[in-house]
Amino acid sequence: MSAIPHPPVPHLTTVLSGPLLQLERHLLDQQSEIEGWFRRQWQQTSAPFYTSVDLRNAGFKLAPVDTNLFPAGFNNLNPTLIPLSIQAAQAAIERICPTANQILIVPESHTRNTFYMESIAALQDILQKAGFEVRLGSLSEEVTEAQTINLPSGNSITLEPLERSGSRVGIGDFSPCMILLNNDLSSGRPAILEDIEQEIVPPLELGWSKRLKSEHFTHYRQVAKEFSALMQIDPWLIDPLFLQCGEIDFMKREGEECLAKNVGALLASIQRKYDEYQIDKEPFVVIKADAGTYGMGVMTASSVEEVQSLNRKQRTKMAASKSGANVSQVLVQEGVYTFETWGDAASVTEPVVYMIDHFVVGGFYRVHTRRGPNENLNAPGMHFEPLAFAEPCTTPDQTMGPDANANRFYAYGVIARLALLAAARELAEHKD
Repeated sequence: MSAIPHPPVPHLTTVLSGPLLQLERHLLDQQSEIEGWFRRQWQQTSAPFYTSVDLRNAGFKLAPVDTNLFPAGFNNLNPTLIPLSIQAAQAAIERICPTANQILIVPESHTRNTFYMESIAALQDILQKAGFEVRLGSLSEEVTEAQTINLPSGNSITLEPLERSGSRVGIGDFSPCMILLNNDLSSGRPAILEDIEQEIVPPLELGWSKRLKSEHFTHYRQVAKEFSALMQIDPWLIDPLFLQCGEIDFMKREGEECLAKNVGALLASIQRKYDEYQIDKEPFVVIKADAGTYGMGVMTASSVEEVQSLNRKQRTKMAASKSGANVSQVLVQEGVYTFETWGDAASVTEPVVYMIDHFVVGGFYRVHTRRGPNENLNAPGMHFEPLAFAEPCTTPDQTMGPDANANRFYAYGVIARLALLAAARELAEHKD
C-alpha cells in the first residue's frame, strides 16, 4: 500500500508563536491523556452526524470561530482520505439507525450553485460507497419531477421532489430509515418534515431558524474550561471571547447602544489578554448574525466608533442573512488573527476541519488572495486547498516539532473536536 503523501502546511508568518508552539508541544506530549479524555466524552454524549469547524491560527492563539452542523464542501476534501469518511459514516449510521440500507439527503434549494451541488455529489458518493442506497429529496418548488444536473467535474446528481405519506417522507416507494439534512433551515422549518416517524439528522431544532451561535460558544466555553483544566493551560489560548447582543435592527438603528457597549467591553477584555502575553497587535472583534451562515451578516471592528458610524450600505449588509432572513441578534466575537499564508503570493488562509461522527476525516484551507489576517475569509474570491488528517489524528510524531505536518494537523484536530463536543452537548440539550 503506497504511503499517503504529505500535504503542504502554510507558513506561519509571525514571531508571536511562543505560547502556541508551547501549547502544541503540550498537546503532543499529552496525546494519550487527550485521546482517553475524548473517548470518555463520546461515551457520555454522542457526536452530531457531521460537522465542519473553521479555525484561526494567530500563532499565539488557536481557536474555532464557527461550527457548521450542515456542512458543504465535501468535494474539497483530500480524495486520498475518502476511506476515512466511508468508515466514519458507516459507524455513525449504524449507531443512529442500525437497520438502515436507504438514506434520503435533503439538500439546500439553491440548485444553480454548482459548487454546492458538487459537495452534494461528493457526500452522496461517500454514503453510497459506505453501502447505502442514497437519493436526493428536494424542498424546492422548482423541482416538480426528477431533475438531473450535470456538474463541471463530470459528476451528476438527480434531484427529486420530496413527498410525504402519512408520517413518513420519501420519493415514490423509496421510504428510508434516515433523513440526512444538508439544509440549514435558514428559511424556517418545512412543514413536510414536521412530526415524521423517521430519524432526521441533524434534528430540525438545530437549524438556523432556532439555533444560535451564542448558545454553541457558551457550550464551547465550558468544554474549553474542562479541557484546559486537564491540560493545565489558559483557556483563552483556545477559546474566543464573545458577548451577545439581542434585539437589534440595523436599518432602524435600534439596539446600537448595546452593540457599542459590548464592542467596547470586549475590546478591553482582549487588550488585557494581549498585555498579559505581550502581544503587540491591535485587538479587533467580529460582529456576526447570531443565526446564519455562508459568511453573510459579518463585519469587523477595532473601535467603538466604527460601529457607531455605520453608513447605510454597511447597515444594509448587516441587516440580512442567508435567504433574506432578518438579523435581529448578533454575536460580538473576539477577532482571532490568522497568520497562516499559502503559496508564493502569501495569500491569507485558515483551516476548516471536517468530522463525521467523532472522527476527523479531513479538511481544507480556505484561501483568500484579497483579504488580510484580520478579515473574514468566507467571502467571494476565496478558494480551497485540500489537506489531509490521516497522520495528525492517529500518529503525530513526538520526535518532531509542532510545525511538522502531522503535528500541526494534530493540534487542528484536537481543537476542532472540542468544538464538536460543544455541538454534541448542544444537540443533547435540544433533545432533552
